[in-house]
Amino acid sequence: MSRALARAEEHGARSLQVFTKNARGWKAPPLTEEECHAFREEVRRTGLPVVAHGSYLVNLGTEEPAQREKSLDCVVEELTRCERLGIPFLILHPGGHPDERRGLALISRALDEVHARTPRFQSRICLEVTAGQGNCLGWRFEHLAEVLSQTKDAGRLGICLDTCHLFAAGYDLSTETGYHEVMEECDRVVGLERVHCVHLNDSKKPLGCRVDRHEEVGKGAIGLTPFRCLMKDARFVNTIGILETPYPERYAEAIKRLESLARRK
Repeated sequence: MSRALARAEEHGARSLQVFTKNARGWKAPPLTEEECHAFREEVRRTGLPVVAHGSYLVNLGTEEPAQREKSLDCVVEELTRCERLGIPFLILHPGGHPDERRGLALISRALDEVHARTPRFQSRICLEVTAGQGNCLGWRFEHLAEVLSQTKDAGRLGICLDTCHLFAAGYDLSTETGYHEVMEECDRVVGLERVHCVHLNDSKKPLGCRVDRHEEVGKGAIGLTPFRCLMKDARFVNTIGILETPYPERYAEAIKRLESLARRK
């Protein structure tokens, strides 16, 4: 894992996102003390902020007992890895359930259980806004607000925005006016102070499609405008921005494009 920092430097990155284990499997070899030390040393050397993304298998909204227990165990394991590696935020998709209110209540209970198993941890979970495919919850700010209101220790939770997911969910941030309206709504419903990370992705699919298909910045249905707004928005000056676009080999080009947007009037 410690090699991730040098790879990020090669791209000219100012931050990075990692997986602490295989994102498509439940089990993983334990982290060694040597690897944790090497990772922390690389973070100190580079000064790069790091966040982690959780497993794609996790569903904190499920009612199926075996799936729920595996999901809980997996989140606890990943949060423990973050704590050992010194990673402050673990980004999670909230989960899915066909009944919205029931699902959101189950997610809140699961987060309470995770917090109970990880007392005094500094690493926190960031709930990611989703595109709303299938039974996925978290595609409305109100979903996240309800989870926060029902979780006992909501102070341990943050939010991760994703520009592609927002657009796919029906939040039209493709114009300057639309961008500001979406951010004002986010601030009103969940609070921008909770936003610790933003995934910077354009969308292959149209507004409100509820389909999660990332595209390179400025080359999809969203366009460059909201990215220009984000890069110049003083409220996010200390917020971690992460590319999740389809072609990692072009990350350096995308980073330069985003930085140029911040300089434009």
